[in-house]
Amino acid sequence: MSDTPSAQRRPRAQRSLVQKLAPIVLGFEAIVVFLGGLTIFGLRVLPDPIADWWAIVGGAVLALACIAIAGLITKPWAIAAGWAVQLIVGLSAFLVPAMLMVVLVFGGMWGYATIMGAKLDARRPAGAETDSSTESE
Repeated sequence: MSDTPSAQRRPRAQRSLVQKLAPIVLGFEAIVVFLGGLTIFGLRVLPDPIADWWAIVGGAVLALACIAIAGLITKPWAIAAGWAVQLIVGLSAFLVPAMLMVVLVFGGMWGYATIMGAKLDARRPAGAETDSSTESE
């Protein structure tokens, strides 16, 4: 390898436990949220003035928001945006009560990933490695 700047890469910053767990939850939730939008469309439970196809659009937009937030999880506002997604999914339970199960499962996983992940990160010693692959042999 050459010593040109393009060949030299900066070491990637260590990610916290929250930054590792939260994107996993949002990635899987994106799939379920899109399928929830399809369910709302299929059941035709939107109020009369709203066209049923808006359920698909809403599910797709919320799924894309989950993916975008998962990709930007290192930004300071991303955790709050993830909580906003959980709230919006919770509101969808007014249309389809079965979405309450999605809220309980994914909201619980999101809460655990963010709250307990932060507590575990705080208990880790300051200079400790967060990734076992960087340990010396």
